[in-house]
Amino acid sequence: MIPDLQDAQRLDAEDPLAPFRDRFDLPPGVLYLDGNSLGALPSATPARLAEVMRQEWGQGLIRSWNTADWIGAPQRVGGKIARLIGAQADEVIVADSTSVNLFKLLSAGLTAAPGRRVILSETGNFPTDLYIAQGIAAMDPSVSVRALPRDEIIAAAGPETIVMLTHVHYKTGQRYDLRAVTQAVQARGGMILWDLSHSAGAVALELSAAGVDLAVGCGYKYLNGGPGAPAFLYVARRHQATLRSPLSGWMGHAAPFAFSDDYAPAPDLKRFLCGTPPILSLAALECGVDLFLEADMTAVTEKSQRLCDLFITWVEAHCAGHGLTLLTPRHPAARGSHVSFAHPDGYAVMQALIARGVIGDFRDPDAMRFGFTPLYLGYVDVWRAVQALKDILTSRAWDDPRYAARAAVT
Repeated sequence: MIPDLQDAQRLDAEDPLAPFRDRFDLPPGVLYLDGNSLGALPSATPARLAEVMRQEWGQGLIRSWNTADWIGAPQRVGGKIARLIGAQADEVIVADSTSVNLFKLLSAGLTAAPGRRVILSETGNFPTDLYIAQGIAAMDPSVSVRALPRDEIIAAAGPETIVMLTHVHYKTGQRYDLRAVTQAVQARGGMILWDLSHSAGAVALELSAAGVDLAVGCGYKYLNGGPGAPAFLYVARRHQATLRSPLSGWMGHAAPFAFSDDYAPAPDLKRFLCGTPPILSLAALECGVDLFLEADMTAVTEKSQRLCDLFITWVEAHCAGHGLTLLTPRHPAARGSHVSFAHPDGYAVMQALIARGVIGDFRDPDAMRFGFTPLYLGYVDVWRAVQALKDILTSRAWDDPRYAARAAVT
C-alpha cells in the first residue's frame, strides 16, 4: 500500500529530528532540496560571525589568534568533524578546498611508496577529482591516470596504484560499500583515498573502523558551512609520519613561528596545513558542524533513507508516464541522501520547479537531483515536492521558453 499525505503527517509528528528545522533560516514558502550542493544557513551563524568580526577581530585584533584560539581552529573543527565520520580527533583537519586537499593527498600518497605511480579512479567521477589527478600527471610524466567503470576498479588495483573514489556519486547518488572496497583495494596492495563530499553529514561513516587510508570532504554541502566553506582532510594515524604534503606552507612547519629559512614538516596532521586559516569561514563551518554534533548520525541516516524511499515511491506512483527514469539505486544501503531522475527535458522541468519554490538542481545531460537533508526537511515536504513535480509534468508547465535557456546551475 502506497503511503499518503496522512502517513507523511504522522511521520513528521513522530520525527525525533523535527526540532532541528527551527535551527535553520529558510525562506518562507520554499522547499529546499539542494542541500547536497549548498547547505542551508544555520540560525546561529550570523550572530557567531558578528561576534567574530566585532569582538574577536574588532576588539581583540591580532591577540585573538591566541585569546580566541584562532590558531587552533583547523584542528578544533577537524576534531569535531572526526566525530561525524568515525575518525579520531587527530586524524581530521580543516584546510583549503576539496580540490586542494585532493592535490595534497594524492601527491603525498604517490611519493610515499616506491613504484606507486598510477592514480586509479572511476569514469564519470566528479570532474574536479579527475582534473586534479590529470594535473598531477601533467606535472610528472611518470604518473598516469586510469579511469575505469566501477566494477573494474578493484581488479585493477595494486601496489602501483592510489585509488581515488567518491563515496556517494555526485550525479546518481550511488554509494560504495566503503569498508568492503577499502579492504579489497588494500588486500591488493593499493592505497585508497575517498572523497566524502556527498557523504559527510548525510550518511553514517566509520573511517577508522573501515581502515581507510585517506579522505577529503566538503564543508558547504550537508555540513552547512556556507558557500565556499573550508574543506577537511583525513589521514589515518599510521600514515601521518610518512606522508609529506607537496604544499610546504608555513602553517605546515614543525615550528611556524620560529621563522626558519628551511622547511621541516610538522610531525603530525598539521603538516597538511599550508597558509593562514580563514577564520571567518571556519567560524561559519563550526556552527554547522556543532548542529550535527547534537544529532544522532544513525537517526540522520535512517531519516535520510526514509525520505528518499518516499520520494522514489511517490514520484513513480504520481508521475508515471511522463518520461522519468530513476538513476539512483533503490536499496538504501546503496545510495546517499539525494535522488536523481532523468528526463529528456530535465533542465526545463527543474527550472519550472525552482520557479514554484521547489529548489533542486540539474546535471547534464538529463539528471534532476533532489537532495534530502534530514535536519531541516520533513516528510510532508517530500509530498509537496512530488505534487509540484506532478503538476508541472501533467500541465507541461516546463514547456515554456523562459525555462529553456541554460544558466549556471550549481
